[in-house]
Amino acid sequence: MSFLLRSYKKGVSRFPYIAQGVQASILMATGDAIAQIGVEKKTKFDFQRSSHFLLIGFFGGLGLRKWYGVLQSRFTSPNKTANTLKKVAVDQLFFAPAFIGALVGSVGLLQGQNPNDITKKLKREFPDILLANYKLWPAVQLLNFYFVPLNYQVVLVQVVAVLWNTYVSFKTNEVTTVVAESHS
Repeated sequence: MSFLLRSYKKGVSRFPYIAQGVQASILMATGDAIAQIGVEKKTKFDFQRSSHFLLIGFFGGLGLRKWYGVLQSRFTSPNKTANTLKKVAVDQLFFAPAFIGALVGSVGLLQGQNPNDITKKLKREFPDILLANYKLWPAVQLLNFYFVPLNYQVVLVQVVAVLWNTYVSFKTNEVTTVVAESHS
């Protein structure tokens, strides 16, 4: 086990963006698998759907690592508490809505939806997902930005995000499932 931990630390230090992308992709696909098996109780696992979350997770992990680096470089006063509060505020007011919009839009694109359907999907799903975001992520990010070193912030977020991704996967596929079943 210590070999794996040492290897992980070395990989995150040497290749932070790739490591963050890979771990985020695995954890996003895990969230989708949990949604399919545990929440939706699907009888047939949709590997294509999970592969979409795998792909989105990779690029999302890269984006999160870059974003956390930007926050780290922008808030550098000696007051750690003030820096943390500012990071959380900026993260939740600006990044979270954009990230959620990109996520819902990406899921729609990968499902083959046209721009009009994606716009309707965003209008329908975005408010619920953003509200759920505000119930979970500010507290997580307070702990993350205050206690966790930059190279490990994405992994902490992605571990918590397994539950979050389960919710997002379920939410973004909820209407698709209902529509698909009504056409059967």
